[in-house]
Amino acid sequence: MERLLENVMYSARWILAPIYLGLSLALLMLGIKFFQELIHVFPLILGLGEADLVLLVLSLIDLALVGGLLVMVMISGYENFVSRLDIDEGKEKLGWLGKVDSGTLKNKVAASIVAISSIHLLKIFMNAQNIPDNKLYWYVLMHLTFVVSAFAMGYLDKMSRH
Repeated sequence: MERLLENVMYSARWILAPIYLGLSLALLMLGIKFFQELIHVFPLILGLGEADLVLLVLSLIDLALVGGLLVMVMISGYENFVSRLDIDEGKEKLGWLGKVDSGTLKNKVAASIVAISSIHLLKIFMNAQNIPDNKLYWYVLMHLTFVVSAFAMGYLDKMSRH
């Protein structure tokens, strides 16, 4: 009975496979949104001010960072929790493939969240004259919370590895 239970629990990891596949659909949606923004701005490019163009570029960078985060979670999560990827020898292979464990993935996700939060905060600061001071304080506090928690997770991971 114990052996059967263990085999069922171990096989249950395959329930994650469609979830990681679903993340690839989210990546597709992100790509569509990225190019929608580009197509939308091209007719307006000559009328855009410098600050508006910088805000647009920051939004595109933000989408690219989230896309990279999705790929990292999707592939390394699949490898860590479901099954090793069997990439043919002649095919291009990502350098970090097989090297990102769940602890490293957690730290990379936290660092990505800090980077994404930094871009959002920069966008808010560029438009600070239109945002009430109390909201600015909350944005900064949320960002600092992300920074401190990412630092703490990294520090705890470093301590646990030693």
